[in-house]
Amino acid sequence: MLIGCPKEIKNQEYRVGMTPSAAMEAISRGHSVIIETNAGVGAGFPDADYASVGAEIVGTAAEIFKRADMVVKVKEPQAVERKQLREGQILFTYLHLAPDPEQTKDLLDSGVTAIAYETVTDRNGGLPLLAPMSEVAGRLAPQVGSWTLQKANGGRGVLMGGVPGVGPAKVVVLGGGVVGTHAARIAAGMGADVTITDLSTPRLRYLDDVFGGQFKNAYASKNNTAELIAEADMVIGAVLIPGAEAPKLVSRAQLATMKPGAALVDVAIDQGGCFETSKATTHDDPIYEVDGIMHYCVANMPGAVARTSTIALGNATMPFMMALADKGWKQACEDDEHLLNGLNTHAGKLTYYAVGKALGIDVVSPSLALKM
Repeated sequence: MLIGCPKEIKNQEYRVGMTPSAAMEAISRGHSVIIETNAGVGAGFPDADYASVGAEIVGTAAEIFKRADMVVKVKEPQAVERKQLREGQILFTYLHLAPDPEQTKDLLDSGVTAIAYETVTDRNGGLPLLAPMSEVAGRLAPQVGSWTLQKANGGRGVLMGGVPGVGPAKVVVLGGGVVGTHAARIAAGMGADVTITDLSTPRLRYLDDVFGGQFKNAYASKNNTAELIAEADMVIGAVLIPGAEAPKLVSRAQLATMKPGAALVDVAIDQGGCFETSKATTHDDPIYEVDGIMHYCVANMPGAVARTSTIALGNATMPFMMALADKGWKQACEDDEHLLNGLNTHAGKLTYYAVGKALGIDVVSPSLALKM
């Protein structure tokens, strides 16, 4: 199979879909790899690293999309990229279709077989290709939140860990999954007073057993959430419904109950955001203010630490990418129901229920798509 990796073109996205290590693995198995020139430079991988393992360096993304049997990326294809996709081609990347009707329409119109990192599952009910970026984003969230809290950025001017005689920042983390757990750990490590919420009492028990003493936890009822955010200096939104639009946990009306200059960090923004007032921002212009509350809603947070993120993502995606290349997408998905869960579009049909529900589009079951 000919595997192609274009340079990411989303604003300030420095990650790359294939590491030289992944290229070497694919080539060692008899596949061919083409990489757009400078695709890996932002993550610290120059063209020479790819060429040294046998990959072909090509001058334009157009050549990648024209020639490749499978296109491997990081972020969802932008409009100019989607126009170049075609039926019979595999697209393997993050998609986040539920809040993005334009992208969904373009992928369906192209006929491409699109497999989304964020909906591939594992036998434990986890999301193995989303987890590494969730870990990165979770660990980044308190860092960017503390920066947002600085007075020069419009924040309350509160130091995360306080100082002797002055209390620490109060941080509330909404969601006790991968993002939330890592966010709470880092915020607590910065000296903040941290409370994490979740709707699952078994999950809260687990967090208490493992991290008891590092941070507090609370059941995520509407009343508890309202009381906690009213006292918070920072709220980190870390909820996820796989493949679906994120639930709105904080309304605009509730902003009036918060401390002026408090910071909202929405890690769920790729799935539409979990605050009613969230809108996607970029690393160029990451913060905006609504009703006196500062919002940080960068849609590709892990791109800020591109090398760490690229290597972590590459470690997770490589086995699945190799299965798709070695067997073809149909056989690979027949052999692995968890990879099949990643199938979002095929031959003009939507194949992921949560996306169809969010966008009001008819869905064909993935198992039926295998027969198309």
